Amino acid sequence: MNHLANSTSPYLLQHANNPVNWYPWGAEALQKAKTENKLILVSIGYSACHWCHVMEHESFEDESVAAVMNEYFVCIKVDREERPDVDQVYMSAVQLMSGRGGWPLNCICLPDQRPIYGGTYFRKNEWTSLLFNLADFYKQKPGEAIGYAERLTEGIQNYESIGFVTEQPAYTKNDLTVIVENWKKYFDKVEGGMGNAPKFPMPNNWQFLMRYSYLMQDDSVAQQVKLTLQKMAFGGIYDHVGGGFARYAVDGVWHVPHFEKMLYDNAQLVSLYAEAYTWKPDALYEKTVNETIDFLMRELLSPEGGFYSALDADSEGVEGKFYVFTKADIETILGEDAELFCIYYHITDDGNWEEEQTNVFFRKEEDSQLAEKLGIATETLQSKIEASRQKVFETRNKRIRPGLDNKILASWNGLMLKGLCDAYRAFNKPEFIELALRNAYFIINNLLSDAGVLNRVYDPLSFGEGRGEAKIIAFLDDYANIIDAFIALYEVTFDEQWLQQAVKLADHAIAHYYDGASGIFFYTADNDEQLIARKSEIMDNVTPASNSVMARNLKKLGLLYDNERYIAISAQLLRNIIPHMAKYGSAYSNWAMLLLDEVFGVNEIAITGNNYENFRIEIEKIYIPNKIMLGGKKGSLPLLQNRFGPVTQIFVCRGKTCGLPVDNTADALKQIN
Repeated sequence: MNHLANSTSPYLLQHANNPVNWYPWGAEALQKAKTENKLILVSIGYSACHWCHVMEHESFEDESVAAVMNEYFVCIKVDREERPDVDQVYMSAVQLMSGRGGWPLNCICLPDQRPIYGGTYFRKNEWTSLLFNLADFYKQKPGEAIGYAERLTEGIQNYESIGFVTEQPAYTKNDLTVIVENWKKYFDKVEGGMGNAPKFPMPNNWQFLMRYSYLMQDDSVAQQVKLTLQKMAFGGIYDHVGGGFARYAVDGVWHVPHFEKMLYDNAQLVSLYAEAYTWKPDALYEKTVNETIDFLMRELLSPEGGFYSALDADSEGVEGKFYVFTKADIETILGEDAELFCIYYHITDDGNWEEEQTNVFFRKEEDSQLAEKLGIATETLQSKIEASRQKVFETRNKRIRPGLDNKILASWNGLMLKGLCDAYRAFNKPEFIELALRNAYFIINNLLSDAGVLNRVYDPLSFGEGRGEAKIIAFLDDYANIIDAFIALYEVTFDEQWLQQAVKLADHAIAHYYDGASGIFFYTADNDEQLIARKSEIMDNVTPASNSVMARNLKKLGLLYDNERYIAISAQLLRNIIPHMAKYGSAYSNWAMLLLDEVFGVNEIAITGNNYENFRIEIEKIYIPNKIMLGGKKGSLPLLQNRFGPVTQIFVCRGKTCGLPVDNTADALKQIN
């Protein structure tokens, strides 16, 4: 046993029996490095990471490799999902050194944490050779090592830094056009998505482009969004047997997935496909949302109401083994129904991907097209496939399952709560709002201290009754995504307690994370452990950047509460980012959604009176991407004052001006631009 046995992280626990003398990130390991004047080896990954497992098996489980690591280094294991702040610093270092990054992430640092070398996956022999060379370099030329560390650390501190912009520009449609016209060059107009292999879903990108296509009336972008949504839902990246999406496709056609399934992807994809259904109703979108939520409830929902983080790519030490089938497997399970199932999902004797004879299920045609080709009714095709799918699902459930990462993270639960609210908006299914409320109360009761401070990771042993004494650490994305989710939950319930919680969290985030001098939020709080650099998360990636989420949150809260300070901070954030957006739109998609709201304005739709819920449901059926909803039978928000009476009414307001109240949704919609 090394020093990881008492960790809460499943990833760290996976390494607890390595011969490497691993420590978790913390004072003990960092002090040991200083006391013994040893280099620090920081190795960062996450439990569902396939290549992390490969490097562990090849190197970290090997006694001879471990002996070298233990002799010359203080070895620290980091779960990037628990400590994204540490990951950010050393990812910046590796990207500066090599121009690329990824996981596993391995960084060699001076005893004071400043890096001197880093990379991602290393084969056993090159890893051992590298370690000997670096240990010798530090022993023979410590001054050179320190000089390099100084320059690299300065680079990390300035990496992706943003300037403070004082003058407020007048935003126009042209600002949006420039961003998207550059972006269009990267569209894959045949297979959807962007670029070649690998392909990531990037839900926030497509949500922005969907809204842009609608508000700017750009049909070419609309077609690209529809193509991408269909290709992803038809592809092998989607689990056609059990629902839910894998993290990415290793090819350019969405066929072969990297099989890990992450909460953050699936949460955002629920939001994306739900909104797409309101935009362009399609049974495929509804099916995708329903099946993905079914997967999340079945596989990632904890008994307490929180959502776990991920399912591993591997089972029985083989990537994808749980998910793939031979044609013979399918024939054994389905008998005479196998032929149709194999046609539908392109299952062959030889197999349809790199593993011989095994198949990743994918679709190519609409049901109606295939039914016509086969000479059967569409309904018959669908019922037969569904009956067969259920049999395959039941058989698959008897297999050895992929590993579960049972961490419950505040940030990702915020994304999931938002997804459930978006699904409820689109489909009005009671089970979606019931699950959303259950998750919201879990967050309140288990991830929020009595002092109103979030904890990133749920620890049932130390953070329950009498909470507030636990070791608390949270980052800006935890606050940003929970605030966003609570605003969304208010908009579908009109229960102001969720807005009140959002305001408390926003005020805490401003007090401890916002830097007025630079007009940007730091990722870590002013009272957190200070690393070698205090970073800010600016660019949107597979999840939106915490700064862009906060900018949008503060805009919404500013409108709902008529709070000029919130609106001013939101405006400052966007001003700082605007100069960077045109060059690389996909890295600023969430910022671009805020820009859409600035250019087109936000419709504030207030519904007051006893029949508010029916009116809310009717309005949600209409695609209005630039809106916020408020109302109920009573309410304390400024826009609701003196607007309650015997008749249920709808008020449409924009820019501190409201239209005349109306008593039906048709007239309300006439007031919406």
